Amino acid sequence: MSSRHGTAITGALVAVGWATLLVMAPQAGADEGPGSGKGGKAVDPAPAGVKLTTTLPERISVDNSTRKTSLTATVKNEGTKDSGKIRLWVVGFDGLSINNVEGCTQIPKENLPEGSNSGFNCPIDNLAAGATKSYAVSATYDLKKQGKICLPVQTPDGKKTYWQQGPVPFGSSNPSPNAPATPLLLGTDNKPVTPGTDQLPNTGPTDALLPLGAAGAALLAAGATGLWWSQRRRETQLR
Repeated sequence: MSSRHGTAITGALVAVGWATLLVMAPQAGADEGPGSGKGGKAVDPAPAGVKLTTTLPERISVDNSTRKTSLTATVKNEGTKDSGKIRLWVVGFDGLSINNVEGCTQIPKENLPEGSNSGFNCPIDNLAAGATKSYAVSATYDLKKQGKICLPVQTPDGKKTYWQQGPVPFGSSNPSPNAPATPLLLGTDNKPVTPGTDQLPNTGPTDALLPLGAAGAALLAAGATGLWWSQRRRETQLR
C-alpha cells in the first residue's frame, strides 16, 4: 500500500468519525418515535360504537438554548361508528407551556383546568370510525421544572369527557445541559435543576459523551498509526 493511499484511508476514517458525531447529536423536537396512549383512560361512557383515544410521541427533545420543542398530538376513533361533534384540548402544566396548536384556538386563562398554565381547544365536527386526526404542537419547556401535558377528549360543551390522557409527564432523569438538545421521554418525571442555581446539574453529559469520545480517540489513534506506518515503509524503500 502506498503512503498516499494509506493517508487517504486515514482521512476517510477521521471523516467518518466526525460524521458519526454530527448524526448522533439530538435535534429539538425531532425523532418522536411511535405514538403512545400512556397515561390515558376512558372517563365518561362514549356513544354506542364510539371509542375515542389519544396518543403522544414516546420521546421529544428540547432545545437547550431556546427551550423550544414540538410534538404531535393525535386523537383516534377506534370504534365502529362516527363520533359526531367532539373537542380535543391540549393543555400544559408546570414547566411545559403550550405556545400553539395548528388549527386550534387558545383557551382563555379563566377557562383553563386547575393547575394548568396554557392550552388550546381543537373542535372536531366528526371523526369517522377508524379515523385519526393529528395536530402539530409547539411548546416551550423549562428544564428547571417538571413538565406535564394533558389531552382530554370531550363533548363540545365540556360536560362529558370520553377520554383523557394525562396529565402525563415528559422528562429526563439524566439531563444534558451541555448538549444542543435534551431528550425527554413520555411518562418520565423530569429531574429539575437544583433550587437556587441557574444551571442544570452536571450529570449525564460525561456518560453520554464517553462512548463517542472513545470512538473518536480510537479513530485518531488509528490515523496516527497509519501515517507512521506509511512513512516508515517509504523510508525503508528509499534505502
